[in-house]
Amino acid sequence: MDESGHVTDLLAAEAVRWIESRGEQPFFLYVPFTAVHLPVKEPREWVARVPETIRGDVARHYAASILHLDDAVGQILDALTRKSLRDNTLFVFTSDNGGSTAENNDLQYPADDCPDGKLPGNNLPLRGQKGDLYEGGTRVPTLVAWPGKIAPGQTATPTGIIDWLPTFAALAGYQPEADLRWDGVDLGGLLTLGEPLAQRPLYAVGPSGRSRSLRLGDWKLIVTGELSSPRQLALFRIDTDPSEKTDLANSEPDEANRLLEVMRQVAVRDNDAKVQ
Repeated sequence: MDESGHVTDLLAAEAVRWIESRGEQPFFLYVPFTAVHLPVKEPREWVARVPETIRGDVARHYAASILHLDDAVGQILDALTRKSLRDNTLFVFTSDNGGSTAENNDLQYPADDCPDGKLPGNNLPLRGQKGDLYEGGTRVPTLVAWPGKIAPGQTATPTGIIDWLPTFAALAGYQPEADLRWDGVDLGGLLTLGEPLAQRPLYAVGPSGRSRSLRLGDWKLIVTGELSSPRQLALFRIDTDPSEKTDLANSEPDEANRLLEVMRQVAVRDNDAKVQ
């Protein structure tokens, strides 16, 4: 199928059509917008909306992409409102990684007269960017709305994208098979009642499996190289050092080794082939 138009508009329009075509049956809608992602090249009407204080072609197209995405999300929320579904719909807005400072005209994408220069992704005060296992690469904001069910507020409880499947399943009343093990946990109690989550390890693998991280409580370990014989360990206290400025691996070797052993166990359960 060949459709003309900007992908942000096409995705929003299709999502709105789908919502408006639904009857009374419950539904699940996943809308994976490509924005904001390189190479950024926005229509002139969206670039014109960017404040003049934002200078540089890439920066202005980047900001325009955010404005464009925000408008598209608003269209989806408006569709729910028109269908009188806002109060009975759990709405989640999240991202898969932190911002990037990569070159906009990356050679892996076809030439399309996109502006030259690096993306202005800024994750400060967090360290790192997309592709890193530092907080700037993996920690993203998540916005959740469910009027009448979730009270306004915020939580700093560490969660992962893997938690949404068991959460949606539980809210929908789905009972998995006895031998099915979710990778994540049900966030229903945290979202609706503010109930604390039990401490559990959050495991991530970097690009090409060259590095891994484990968050457990207030501690975070980053391992470079194979888990059987790591080349480097970096240990941080995320509660007091969210910017990961102070590596405690040498001063807290027992804690580093404890998290390393937990990471090995989690990696095996995760079917990480390089740990087998």
